[in-house]
Amino acid sequence: MNMSFFKYQGAGNDFILIDDFDRIFPQDDNGLIRRMCDRRFGIGADGLILLLPSTSKDFKMTYFNSNGHEGTMCGNGGRCLLAFARDRGRIFGKSNIRFDAIDGEHEGYFVDHNTVCLKMRNVSGFKKQGNGYRIDTGSVHHVEYVDNLVDIDVYRRGRTIRRHNSYAPDGCNVNFIQPEKDGTLSIRTYERGVEKETLSCGTGSVASAIVHHATGHQREEYIINTRGGILKVSFRFHENIYQNIWLEGPATYVFKGEIEL
Repeated sequence: MNMSFFKYQGAGNDFILIDDFDRIFPQDDNGLIRRMCDRRFGIGADGLILLLPSTSKDFKMTYFNSNGHEGTMCGNGGRCLLAFARDRGRIFGKSNIRFDAIDGEHEGYFVDHNTVCLKMRNVSGFKKQGNGYRIDTGSVHHVEYVDNLVDIDVYRRGRTIRRHNSYAPDGCNVNFIQPEKDGTLSIRTYERGVEKETLSCGTGSVASAIVHHATGHQREEYIINTRGGILKVSFRFHENIYQNIWLEGPATYVFKGEIEL
C-alpha cells in the first residue's frame, strides 16, 4: 500500500506529516517510523506527525520522535501541523483553530501564510537542577546559561545532561542559552528522541523564555534566535503562573511524495 506524505519545517525543525483521517497509518510500527525519519535511508526528519480526526476539536495531533516512539508535545510540530491542516482543507475558513495533543488542548491562528501562532499550555513553576533549571512546557526541558554558545559541544554536553539520573527515567531536552545585547535570546538544543542537536525547538524556546523571565528579566515577550530561524515567545505572568503563552514563527511546506508501507 502506498501512502502520501508531506514535508514541512518550522525554523529548521522538520517533520513528515501524514493526513490520517481514515486511520490507516500503522502507529505501532516503530521501525517504519524510524526508517521514514532516517536522513540517509529514508525521507529524513526530526519527527513524524499524524493529522487525525477529533470528536470535539478541529483535529488531533499525534507526534513521533525520529527514534520511532511517540513523543511529548512538539511546539514547532504543532505549528507545522496547523499549516498542513489548512493546506489539506481540514480547517477551511476558520481563523481560530483548536486541536488535541498529548498534553491537552491547543489553539492556533495564522499571522500570514507562512507564520503560525500556537498557544501552549500554562506553566506553573521550575526548579534549579545542577547548573541549570528544570521546567515542563509540554516536554521536560533543562535550560542552562552559557557564555559561549558558538563553541559549545551541544552533542556531548546535551547527551550527558539528557541521560543524567536527575532526569530519570525518561530524560529531558537540553537547551543552552545566551542573552544578547539587543535583548534577544540565542539558543541551541539537544532533543530527546532525536538524540542530537536540532536547528530549533519550540517547547525549548518557550522554556528558555520563561526561565529568563523568572531569573530577573521582566519582559513578557522574547525573540529567540535559533540556528534555523527566528521564533517569538510571549506570555502573561499572573499569580505565579505563566499563562496565555504563544509560540510564533515560520511553518513552511517543503515537498510531498509517496512511500510504500
